[in-house]
Amino acid sequence: TWVVNITDVDDKLIAKAKQRGLSMSDIAEENTEDYLQNLAGLGVDQIDRMPKATETMDDIIALTKQLIDQGFAYEVDGDVFFDVTKDKEYGKLTNRTVDSLQGEGGEAASKKHSPADFALWKRAKEGEPSWPSPWGDGRPGWHIECSAMSRSLLGETFDIHGGGLDLVFPHHENEIAQSECCH
Repeated sequence: TWVVNITDVDDKLIAKAKQRGLSMSDIAEENTEDYLQNLAGLGVDQIDRMPKATETMDDIIALTKQLIDQGFAYEVDGDVFFDVTKDKEYGKLTNRTVDSLQGEGGEAASKKHSPADFALWKRAKEGEPSWPSPWGDGRPGWHIECSAMSRSLLGETFDIHGGGLDLVFPHHENEIAQSECCH
């Protein structure tokens, strides 16, 4: 079974939508159509499922809640972060240590236990798409989307996870951490 996740809600899509005066879903549809045309041009036609993040919100929220319940994540003012210090193997894909990571700045930085902690759920901001959750209205972080979409179709473990080299860190590193800690 070959599953290709479609990220149709994230920071880049929201920024591009604002810049172009379109909806986030319009930008996501354009990107997805372009991707599908590129795949067709390469003769790729064997994909079994292509879930969208916006269609798997319940799974995303359930996975986030499970990580909180197991002590791997924490909520602060409607934002939920994965605590990288709780994962003894964090950094194993890229041979990085938690101490060597700086993390992102911005307003979320002051809420984090460690600078390397990453967002699982982001509190709603004015004018951005949002969904109800146990932590208030908001939207998922990028990494949790992929883990939840994959889990919903493939189960808790699967054989191969692919993606470009540009995704190894932080995306794949964070997906490994949240998925393996949860399961």
